Amino acid sequence: MNERKRIIIHIVITIIGAIAGLFGVNAFNQYILMNIPIVWRMVLMIAVYFLIALVPVCIMIFRKEKLSDYGFSKEKLGYQVLTGIAIALCMSFVFTVIPHLAGKSDWVNNQHQYIYLWQFIYDFVYDIIAVALVEEFVFRGFLYKKIELLFGSSLYAILGSSILFGLFHFLGGNIVQLIVTGILGLILCICKEKIKNCTLLSLVIAHGVYDALITVWLNVFH
Repeated sequence: MNERKRIIIHIVITIIGAIAGLFGVNAFNQYILMNIPIVWRMVLMIAVYFLIALVPVCIMIFRKEKLSDYGFSKEKLGYQVLTGIAIALCMSFVFTVIPHLAGKSDWVNNQHQYIYLWQFIYDFVYDIIAVALVEEFVFRGFLYKKIELLFGSSLYAILGSSILFGLFHFLGGNIVQLIVTGILGLILCICKEKIKNCTLLSLVIAHGVYDALITVWLNVFH
């Protein structure tokens, strides 16, 4: 099998695996999650989300690849984290704060209205360690790299991974939400390409903090 066919297979089975993992996560949350003690619930919510990344992780291990091959770096970790936080704050202001101020809170309502501080803290942990880490590795890491290798172009990688990222959220809402999610994926790709010290870790931080801030702003404005 030549390398081009191998890359296509990797892309296809990763997409299938991510969708299967997503259905697994939703089934767990719907039928099992509320029947277990809250401490285990908090741990398993994070662990189960990694089902979405199972296929690309297996491919990476089997081919003896490294996380650095997909955009992670050990250099200037502090700058990477700060870059991610800065991106998250900018995205949060544009895509969350402005809609609230414009009276369009329903556009950014994730239904997560909390009372206790620990709930907000856990939301940040879950959004960064589970949702953002998994989705960034799969879409802006693995699939981005594979599409780039397949077509020999970062432009195709940016567009392809962003479209797939938008479509991946088909269980969560309507066509407008899919488009917005795709646009957010596009922005994150461009940040990685154009901003100094912006690595996949930066995108994980940006994605996770942005998602968690949606809940914070929802509670602030209501």
